[in-house]
Amino acid sequence: MRIALVHDHLTQEGGAERVLSVLHDIWPDAPIFTLVYDEQKLGKMFPVKNIHTSFLQRWPGAVKHYQWFLPLMPTATESYDLMEYDVVISSSSAMAKGIITRTNTLHLCYCHTPTRYLWSDTHRYLEELRYNSIIKKFIPLTLTRLRMWDQLAAQRPDYFIANSHDVAGRIQKYYRRTSTVIYPPVQTDQFSITSDISKYFLTGGRLVAYKRFDVVVQAFNRLGIPLTIFGSGPEQEKLQAMAKPNITFVGQVSATELAKLYQRAQAFINPQIEDFGLTAIESMASGRPVIAFNAGGARESVIDGVTGTFFDEQTWEALADTVVRFKSDRFNPEVIKKHAQQFSVEQFKQQMMGFIETQLEEKKQKRLSM
Repeated sequence: MRIALVHDHLTQEGGAERVLSVLHDIWPDAPIFTLVYDEQKLGKMFPVKNIHTSFLQRWPGAVKHYQWFLPLMPTATESYDLMEYDVVISSSSAMAKGIITRTNTLHLCYCHTPTRYLWSDTHRYLEELRYNSIIKKFIPLTLTRLRMWDQLAAQRPDYFIANSHDVAGRIQKYYRRTSTVIYPPVQTDQFSITSDISKYFLTGGRLVAYKRFDVVVQAFNRLGIPLTIFGSGPEQEKLQAMAKPNITFVGQVSATELAKLYQRAQAFINPQIEDFGLTAIESMASGRPVIAFNAGGARESVIDGVTGTFFDEQTWEALADTVVRFKSDRFNPEVIKKHAQQFSVEQFKQQMMGFIETQLEEKKQKRLSM
């Protein structure tokens, strides 16, 4: 059985890329097709020998500034030659689901979310673009055309797999497609419990606007409680400029250092609306509770009063009030860690392989009955 993997673009390491990495662990001989590939950033995670890029890879500036080539991405995605493969798995939060396959190829789309900038976050996306007002006036015309293509592309997969029930709801709303939920994999065995708990709270990840780390900084500026922020991104300078001395930025850290940060924190703070939220699971795998905004994937992974607690408004006031009332010693680290195990890599692998085997068997039976 010949299997291929397709991913939107390989230019940064995030949750979607971790999912792709595990998929490639399951099927190590499967080639990976992607629009553009940054070997400097992801060469260790995805060796160049496994990568097949689109024509955009050869265009000047496309690897570093792939967003500039947005109107060309549908054509680039459709250009992959996938005719020799029996099964194709697209890992998609944008274009990858729009690949073209043979009629008898099984195409499964593992959907991280329907394309945010075309559907759920269009207006915020336009507001946050760092272009002048004249250019911004023409961008909606491009997005309208892309939205039509995206809706068409969403009809191409044989089956959708959603990374959470929240995302499954979006797939139904925007694409009118049903989906099966398989939670993304977390390396839960890389995290452990310690009794040496420090005084700081922890947050972090990709420091981008929609994740609302500004809410956390504002809250802890007023509380004066130690806060550690890991990760980097376009919002880093802005957040550092507004932060008071009780807030520490540690930047990108190694996996070992990150595990230590998780296990010694009072709690991990998740202020954003995530499709699922891998960092919250990593905290729970370390036995530490999560303080999460009550929306998105966090409602599926955090059990209120058992593995963490929620705040109901995405404001610094609501978060600060929750932190003031929070008592980490009310939570049992062993119970929290046990809960996190259901999101392990092994669980993900078993569910993905089982799903594909089921669909292939059903396809075989249909063919025999014709």
